[in-house]
Amino acid sequence: MCTTIPPGTPGEADDRFAEAVAFHGHVCPGLATGYRAAEVALARLRSGRSEDEELVTIAETDACGVDAIQVLTGCTAGKGNLLFKDHGKHAFTFINRKTGAAVRVVSNPSFDIDSLDPEFAPLRARVIQGRATDAEHAEFHERMEKIVDAIRKAPAEDLFIIHEVDAEIPERARIFRSVPCARCGEMTAESRVRVEDGKFVCYACSQEYSRHL
Repeated sequence: MCTTIPPGTPGEADDRFAEAVAFHGHVCPGLATGYRAAEVALARLRSGRSEDEELVTIAETDACGVDAIQVLTGCTAGKGNLLFKDHGKHAFTFINRKTGAAVRVVSNPSFDIDSLDPEFAPLRARVIQGRATDAEHAEFHERMEKIVDAIRKAPAEDLFIIHEVDAEIPERARIFRSVPCARCGEMTAESRVRVEDGKFVCYACSQEYSRHL
């Protein structure tokens, strides 16, 4: 059962963000943005972390922020309550199954990391390209920490456009039996096979599916 967790509780929020960083592998602005989006959603939906499928997240990107959303909301690909519609947008719809309430959280075009630190982007480019000196690496991490801190402290309305939406509640994750592919022999979920020449064939072996890739 979900329990309400007050957002922004001193110390607790830091611990949760540290958990997201550990899960993701590093700290970055994208992770911080996803974390704030999840905070907003949990507060608006009056919900705590989803132990099962009480919450659903529909993510319109597969970028860093999704990892923070998994940690904070408990919506994960494995449980089937993290769904992807990869539109290339930092936009997330969060749905509370119990109440039917839903909120869409979208990056605010007026919030620009470059305006926070105009030197960050060119410095990041040098780091990514492997042209940065040791001093520039240190400067990069220092600037990034400051940007992440600014994102974590910024008013939610500065970061996002937030509105309640009428969202169709997806059906709960289903468990399908597995069947062997007639060609490769590998066990495949029954929902992910095609029938060719009267035999079950997995997507990887399916000629029809391969033509559309």
